[in-house]
Amino acid sequence: MPHSPALTDFPADESGRRSSSAFGQAVVADALRAADPAAADAAERETDWRRGYLRHFKALVETGLSADGTVAYEIAEAGLASVQARMRYRRDDGEFTLAQALMATPSRHLETVEVAGSGAAEKELVLPFQGALLRGDDLSRRLDLWVMTGAIEESAAEAIREVAANPDWLNLSDQRLVTFGAGSEMGPLASVLSWGGTVLAVDLPSQKLWERTAALASKSAGRLLAPLTATTGPVDDPVDAADPSAIPRPVAGVPGADLLSDLAPVAQWLLGFDERLILGNYVYAPGGTYPRLAAALDALFVHVRHQRPDTAFAFLATPTDVYAVPGGAVEQSRARFAARSQRARAGTLLSGRRLLRPNYPYDAVPGINDSLVPQQGPNYALAKRIHRWRATVARRDGVVSFNVAPPTRTRSVLSNRLLAAAYAGAHLFDVEIFEPATASRLMAALMVHQIRRPRPADPAAWKDEAVAAAHGGLWRSAYHPRTALPLAAVRGLVRP
Repeated sequence: MPHSPALTDFPADESGRRSSSAFGQAVVADALRAADPAAADAAERETDWRRGYLRHFKALVETGLSADGTVAYEIAEAGLASVQARMRYRRDDGEFTLAQALMATPSRHLETVEVAGSGAAEKELVLPFQGALLRGDDLSRRLDLWVMTGAIEESAAEAIREVAANPDWLNLSDQRLVTFGAGSEMGPLASVLSWGGTVLAVDLPSQKLWERTAALASKSAGRLLAPLTATTGPVDDPVDAADPSAIPRPVAGVPGADLLSDLAPVAQWLLGFDERLILGNYVYAPGGTYPRLAAALDALFVHVRHQRPDTAFAFLATPTDVYAVPGGAVEQSRARFAARSQRARAGTLLSGRRLLRPNYPYDAVPGINDSLVPQQGPNYALAKRIHRWRATVARRDGVVSFNVAPPTRTRSVLSNRLLAAAYAGAHLFDVEIFEPATASRLMAALMVHQIRRPRPADPAAWKDEAVAAAHGGLWRSAYHPRTALPLAAVRGLVRP
């Protein structure tokens, strides 16, 4: 293919329209078709995808439990195949699959910008929490409390304790963690740098973002490497790493890459490093850009692992999705529902049973926790499902870190007034909302555990997703989240 401008985009219909809703609806139907033709037909017939997608995403999980959970692998494979077959890479000279785009000769070459930190490496696991730094016994007590209140699963606490007992695991300088979405509040970039690791940081070429990221790296104990478009122009003087206050200036441009157009250059840049790669997906974007980015990164992950089979993957899963959950979560939730107050019982009746319904109406194992939030929309749900599908498939032949993260007060969440209000009142329903500093460090430690202590894929795919989940209590709350969060939002809106 000759060189020309390019963009990852949805397929066009007969009229030339490119619709994220049509794309998502077709992908979900394709994923379900072999396992449950009736469910696939129902997804295809949905007339209002933006509102009706919820039940079809739930069907993906329910159908995946067939044959003791092994059908989930077939659904994941079919869904990913549909994503990659349908998504287009548009150029002036035609449209191609993402795999074809990655096989093409890159249109430009990426150099490497380096920022070496001058700080001292943290030699133990420390968790920031409510203005304090938890370590040792204090950390262990906090883990115990989170397990008791149902904010995290016991397996998450056990994993954190094992990492704390093996602090040498924290330094990932023997590998190269790639943080796609390096500026993410939930990503592990700051944690891994503080432990002395080397991070390949990929994000959009934004001056403000680069200055913030580079300043963080210069004060850390680690090393930051970022891509930069090659140029023959003048180059600024390198940063003095001995000066912690120094902010690295851009080198004849702003470091970064646009993953929607720079797939081949980024792949070539990554494959130029000799060490084992950990490809971490921490990207977020609003609207239809998110599933496009998810598809682009999925193709990139597959391409790099094909070239380097030892490549590991890392994902952060959202708690606001549908999961099959273990019996202990169902048991605690149902016990809480049975012990609910008379005021809560009255609220259910007065609302015509629309509010405060049980999280698990039946005592089944595994239970189905449906924490999808309509305000986040079908594009968000699809992007996150693409991540989950890739983790499911890739775990069978390689190392994958996949952890359900807690609901967190990130900028993207707080920008939505209703979600911000629901989070402010969520504690009324036994759901704990985490601060970004706490959540990102907790999830970074869980990633380290899964990288250092990889486990084989379980025959039942849902069990791997439930391991070390830190869902903030959504799995163990008494009430179905969509029937409780509206009340939490009312409480949040009236708080001073």
